[in-house]
Parts: sequence; structure tokens; C-alpha cells
Amino acid sequence: MHRLVSAMCSIAVLTLAACTTTTFTSTWKAPDAQAVDPTGKKVAAVYMTTDESGRRAAEDILARKLTEHGAQGVPSYTLIPASVATDQDRTKQALSGAGIDGVVIMHVLGEKERTQVSYNGPPWGGAPYYRHFASYWGFGWGAPYSPTEVTTTTELRIETLVYSLVRDQLLWAGTSRTTEPGKISTLVDDVADAAAKEMTRQGLLKPSNTHP
Repeated sequence: MHRLVSAMCSIAVLTLAACTTTTFTSTWKAPDAQAVDPTGKKVAAVYMTTDESGRRAAEDILARKLTEHGAQGVPSYTLIPASVATDQDRTKQALSGAGIDGVVIMHVLGEKERTQVSYNGPPWGGAPYYRHFASYWGFGWGAPYSPTEVTTTTELRIETLVYSLVRDQLLWAGTSRTTEPGKISTLVDDVADAAAKEMTRQGLLKPSNTHP
């Protein structure tokens, strides 16, 4: 029984992950930006939110993704506590003092729920087959009632920004749309991978050995 429950939970997790999809609706790259090799560079991972626990979870995941691509990913909460985050000067000092070369920021722009209602019941009418039991019986079972289906889909819009602190310049920006984001770890993981693919395709990010 325990194995069966574990298997069912695993299937549920895989199904949830499979439903999460991220697509970039717009991107921008600095005209003079050259291909970046992140190997060995310290890059701060930033997830902007007032939810401190959510911020920490998201930045841990994003920092790990940056490390997978060769950089030294650093969660920004380890350098910039919530009490300092809104102070631009202290933030710059903290990043500079830690030797940060670049920053990757994720910022949720909005959340939207789309609802679709499907009515599957047969229409009532005064057709001839209503007049007699035998004729209606065949019609009724030929088109029995099905409950109304209500489907709700959650969609998040997120902007991802890549800055060079050395040059104090925005290198790349993109706005993405994620449907059925699930847990924050799944969301950040999915957006980070999609962003890396876009930047690689546009020639800004050198292909990673771990993510060809």
C-alpha cells in the first residue's frame, strides 16, 4: 500500500510539472552586447517579492540554475536583507563589496485566471419526439445530460532582466508567460531554463556544457 501511495504521488508531481509551460512573449538584447561566458563570475539571483520565504526559495533555485551554467550563483538575500532591499545605495555597496559581476532579476508583473465554461446538456425543444414516450426515450438516451465543466487556468507574467554590474548596463530583458505555475520552485526553474534558451539562441549566452 505504501509503495502504491508513493507511486501515485510521484505521478501527480510529474503531471503537475508537465502542465507548467513558459513562453517568452517579448525579448530585448543590448545592441552592443557580446556573447557572455558566465564561467567563474559571481552573479546575484534576485526575486522581487514582499514574501520573504518565497523570495528565499526562489533565489535559491535561481542561484542553483546560474551555477549550473558555470557562474557562481549567489542568492541576493544572503547579501541584501529585506530591510535594505529598497535602499539603492546600500544595495550597490553590498553587491560591490561581495564582488558581484552581474545580476539576474525575476519580477512578477501580474497574475490572471482564465475560466472556461462548457455546457454539455441537450437543449430543450418542442420537437415531435417529445409527444410520445417511445420516441423521446430514444432521443433522451441519445443525448444524456453531462455536468457543466468549469476549467480555470492560472497565468503569470514575469519579466527577467540581466544586468552587468561592471558596465552598469542592461544586457538582456524578456517578458514571459507561465501557465499553471505550481510551486515557486517549479516556476523559477521553468522560467530560468526558458530564459537561458532564449539568450543562447540570440547569441548572448555561450552554450553550457551541462545544458547543450
